[in-house]
Amino acid sequence: MSPAGVSLWATVLCLSAWAGLPAADRVYIHPFHLLAYSKSSCDALKEPNAETPQDPTFTPVPIQAKTSPVDEEALREQLVLAAQKLKDEDRKRVAMVGGLLNVMGFRMYKTLSETQTTAGGAVLSPTALFGTLALQGGAGGQPRLLLSTVLGLFTAPGLSLKQPFVQGLAPFAPVTLPRSLDLSTDPELAAEKINRFMQAVTGWKMSSPLTGVSPDSTLLFNAYVHFQGQMKGFSLLPGLQEFWVDNTTSVSVPMLSSTGTFQYWSDAQSNLSVTRVPLSENVNLLLIQPHCASALREVEALTFQHDFLRWTKNLSPRAIRLTLPQLVLRGSYDLQDLLAQAKLPGLLGPKANLGKISDADLRVGQVLNSVLFEVKADKGAQPPESVQQPAGPEALDVTLNRPFLFAVYDQESTALHFLGRVANPLSAL
Repeated sequence: MSPAGVSLWATVLCLSAWAGLPAADRVYIHPFHLLAYSKSSCDALKEPNAETPQDPTFTPVPIQAKTSPVDEEALREQLVLAAQKLKDEDRKRVAMVGGLLNVMGFRMYKTLSETQTTAGGAVLSPTALFGTLALQGGAGGQPRLLLSTVLGLFTAPGLSLKQPFVQGLAPFAPVTLPRSLDLSTDPELAAEKINRFMQAVTGWKMSSPLTGVSPDSTLLFNAYVHFQGQMKGFSLLPGLQEFWVDNTTSVSVPMLSSTGTFQYWSDAQSNLSVTRVPLSENVNLLLIQPHCASALREVEALTFQHDFLRWTKNLSPRAIRLTLPQLVLRGSYDLQDLLAQAKLPGLLGPKANLGKISDADLRVGQVLNSVLFEVKADKGAQPPESVQQPAGPEALDVTLNRPFLFAVYDQESTALHFLGRVANPLSAL
C-alpha cells in the first residue's frame, strides 16, 4: 500500500457522508451512523403523498449460524480498492465532515470521562460513534498501523432489516454481521450468546463484555474496534519502569524510548506540554502531559475541546529523548448511556425515526462500543523521516511516567480517531 493509504480509512469514513450527493445539495448527517441524505431526498420525505419504491429487506440468520473468523488481510485489500476510486474533489470535502465527527466526539468523551469510575483512565473512538471500517496498511518504510472493526447487528427473531441500510454500513464496517436470537425470554443468556459469538469472530477478549440485554429491545449494536500502532525508531527498555499513579503510588510497567527530532511545545501558563509522534505519513499521536500531575483533569478540560487541533500550531521541532509506557488499553461503553447523560436520548430513543433501518417498530437496546488500543515498539525498524536522530543540541528528556492524555488524529481530514486518558497503564478501562 502507498504511504497515502495509511490515513485512507479516515478519508473513506468522511467521504461516505458525501457519496452520491449533488454538489448543490446540503448534507444531512445523523450523528450516530453517518446516514447522509441530499436536500432533495429530505424534501421528498416531507411529502406524504410522494410515491417511493420500497426498499428490499432480509431477515438475519440465527446466531447459531457458522461464521468464519475475521480475515484482516481481506479487509486491507478492500481499503486498497477504495483508495483507487478516490478523486481529488472528494478529498477536498473530507475536512468539513471530519470536523463534524470531532464535535460529537469531544462531547461524548467529556460525558464518558465524567462518568468513568475506574482509576485507570478513559479511551474513546470518535469515528466509531458514527461508523467504522478496517485498515491494515504501511509499506515502503512506513510505520505499520492496524485498525480493525467488526460490527454485530442483533435482532429479535423474524425482524427484517432493510438491505440499503446494511449495505450502507460497508464503508464504516466491512465486517457487518446481522444475526437473530431471542432477546426477551432470558436476557442474560442472550448476552452470553452475543459475547461468545463476537469473541469467536474477532478473537478479542474485552474487559467489559455485554452483561445483559434489555428484554423489550428488538435491535442491538455491538462494535469491536482494535487499533495497533507499531512505533518505528522506538525500543522497549530492559526491565520494568516506574509509572507514578499519584505522588505516593507507583506501578511497574514496560516502557518505550526513542531519541529523535519531534514536534514539541511547552506552555507554563496552560500548565502542559505537547509532543507529536508520527505514526505514519498522515496519522499522528499527540501526547499531552500536565506539568503538575494533580492538574490532569483541568488540562483535560482545557485541551479536549472542539478547537483541539489549534494546539498543534504551536509545535516546533526539538531534539527529544522520549519515553512513554507501552500501551494496551481496553474500554467498553454503551452509547445509549452516553447519549442519555449528554441529554441526547432522543437520537436512538423510542421517538427516533429509524424507518431507514426497518419497517418494524424498532426498540434499540444496547449500542456497545468496545475498544482495544495498543501502542508498541516496532522491533528492528527505522524511524520515519520526521523522526530523525538529532545531530545538534543535547536532547530534552520527556518522560511520561505519570498520568497523561493522548489523541490519535488524521492530519489530512483532521478527524480524531481516539481520545484517551492514561492514569494507570495497568488498569482496565
